[in-house]
Amino acid sequence: MASTFTTPTNNHAYDYDLIVIGAGPVGENVADYATKQGAKSAVVESDLVGGECSYWACMPSKALLRSADAIRAAQRLPGAREAVTGDIDASAVLGRRSSFTSEWKDDGQAAWLESAGIELIRGYGRLAGPHLVTVGARSYTAEAVALTTGSVPIVPDIPGLAHSKPWGTREATSADHIPPRLIVLGGGPAALELAFAFSSLGSKVTVLARSVLLRHEEPFAGEYLTTTMENNGIDVRCGTTPVQVDRNADNVVTATLDDGARIAAEEILVAAGRRPNTDDIGLDSVHLGAKLTVDDTMLVQGTDWLYAVGDVNGRALLTHQGKYQARAAGEAIAARIQRRPVLDKPWGRHVATADHVAVPHVVFTDPQIARVGLTEAQARDRGLPIRAVEYDLGAVAGASLHADGYTGRAKIVVDEKRHVIVGATFVGQDVAELLQSATIAIVGEVTIDRLWHAVPAYPTISEIWLRLLEAYGR
Repeated sequence: MASTFTTPTNNHAYDYDLIVIGAGPVGENVADYATKQGAKSAVVESDLVGGECSYWACMPSKALLRSADAIRAAQRLPGAREAVTGDIDASAVLGRRSSFTSEWKDDGQAAWLESAGIELIRGYGRLAGPHLVTVGARSYTAEAVALTTGSVPIVPDIPGLAHSKPWGTREATSADHIPPRLIVLGGGPAALELAFAFSSLGSKVTVLARSVLLRHEEPFAGEYLTTTMENNGIDVRCGTTPVQVDRNADNVVTATLDDGARIAAEEILVAAGRRPNTDDIGLDSVHLGAKLTVDDTMLVQGTDWLYAVGDVNGRALLTHQGKYQARAAGEAIAARIQRRPVLDKPWGRHVATADHVAVPHVVFTDPQIARVGLTEAQARDRGLPIRAVEYDLGAVAGASLHADGYTGRAKIVVDEKRHVIVGATFVGQDVAELLQSATIAIVGEVTIDRLWHAVPAYPTISEIWLRLLEAYGR
């Protein structure tokens, strides 16, 4: 791979200090943090300012889930249960979802860019050489360029699938109707969240997963979720995949499985994962391939001017982690432009060290699955001397108050050499709010001995921390 290093020059020779290609949450944050440090920045966007998360992913998907979550929570409490009557109002849920996307208009986000002193360039941006970005027939130069083009869905190579007009996550989260029957291809977070959402809104849902559900999590997470989904009327079929998909003249989709079974539905949703979006952004013009390798300031290997931040670098395909990278990269870019020191030691101001040890994520199903850091298997694969302990979350007093019949589980993975937690997983109703305490413990490298002095309030679900420590022992 050829290098594209350039000799530092006076930044007044460029149109901008920084051009960011992609105005999703990551791109906005790169530009914002660089601008706050004095860099003259512009953002290029061909779609809606605010990106996938705002209009087709994080926000609308959680809005589709929340109303049914509230109903189920009430139904687990005597007294509240009796107050819940009638069926869920799907049209009202869709309306609330649309309000969170601002009806797919980006006026507010574009106005925010202007208020932050960031110029918005509408159009499709591509690299055309070192420091050079083209948008249509126009060309712009910048001392630094940041790629924040996100990720795109992976569509399995299944005969007939592409011609069956499948939904992707975009079509599902922006749907204007609830199909009577829905097939969901995938066993990861997006697939399972949308399966839960559409099932609760009236669809008869079938999930087809190539392996077990949530195969990258602790095994009990997928097991809990499979049981709950089946109890909620969702047909879960693990270890299977379609060998043919067809849509007939009556607009009905039929998936033929590898065991010969056939499933029919009005819609089929493909949520089989995502990959970095490095297509058609001009990487060949700077002698780079589709796979971008970055350091912890998000500087692309082989360059001294190009950055790749968020999903596009493949490190952690999560909005909040991309924004974390963006905060570090934005300030690192400004520091380099202004010839100031870059604090790039681990946990420094200008690096995203947590990408390697403490990436938090939540699957907003019911129960919720929340994890940060390593699973037990991942820790052992890294050769860490670890010990793992688990505890029944439903046995905690705060959980029993939270909901009758509360079920769930918690697990921590401890590095026995350093006596610090390197991973934590929680499964249960509303466990997403437990995750930040675990993240702080891992990032802060708080020792087990010191955690004994972090007293959880009683009666809260957070008392699980005390129970885990007792299971581990002093």
